[in-house]
Amino acid sequence: MFNRFLKTFTADGQSAQTSGAVFSSSDPIVQDFFSRFAGTSFNNGLYRVLVWNDVQRWNAAVEDAFPAFKGAIVPFGIDWLGRIFALDSRRVVKGRPAVSIFEPGTGQVLEVPCDIESFHDEELVDYKDASLAELYFNEWVRRGGSGPSYSQCVGYQRPLFLGGVDTVENLELIDLDVYWTISVQLIAKLRNVPPGTGVNIARKQ
Repeated sequence: MFNRFLKTFTADGQSAQTSGAVFSSSDPIVQDFFSRFAGTSFNNGLYRVLVWNDVQRWNAAVEDAFPAFKGAIVPFGIDWLGRIFALDSRRVVKGRPAVSIFEPGTGQVLEVPCDIESFHDEELVDYKDASLAELYFNEWVRRGGSGPSYSQCVGYQRPLFLGGVDTVENLELIDLDVYWTISVQLIAKLRNVPPGTGVNIARKQ
């Protein structure tokens, strides 16, 4: 279990603090996943696993941005772009919740036909660039960008759903909480708004 994942992904030197974490999943595979990897960053911040006591907080953030998923998800990981990976009980693969990806920079949700085990041992290994935008990450690093820490991400200065361009020049290293707070406001404000409507939300410094 997770053997192919571990052969492809290398843990970074430091992990987020997990003291006080309480693992309480009825699924033994999910329990094992968090017990082994909670708080661990892989491949210079390309992909990170949440500490268990952050799951509820990120669950609330995702539900604020995407209320249709309220009560249906369990976040477990974040990538360098600040996208949150979660188990989605509304879809089932191999008898377990499937994975959905929540994108703050595009305002979209992507459905992955994998459970938590196949997502790590197959999807992230065989389709790493499609899942984690690894080539884009490598370009960001080549141009002098840093891999994000557990509390950071590389976010779009102007979100794609507001006309931002998907280029390195539109990226910045930013606090993950700040990025999601801004994104949640924008996504909520644009919900059910006709295309082309102007939006003005002050940016936190």
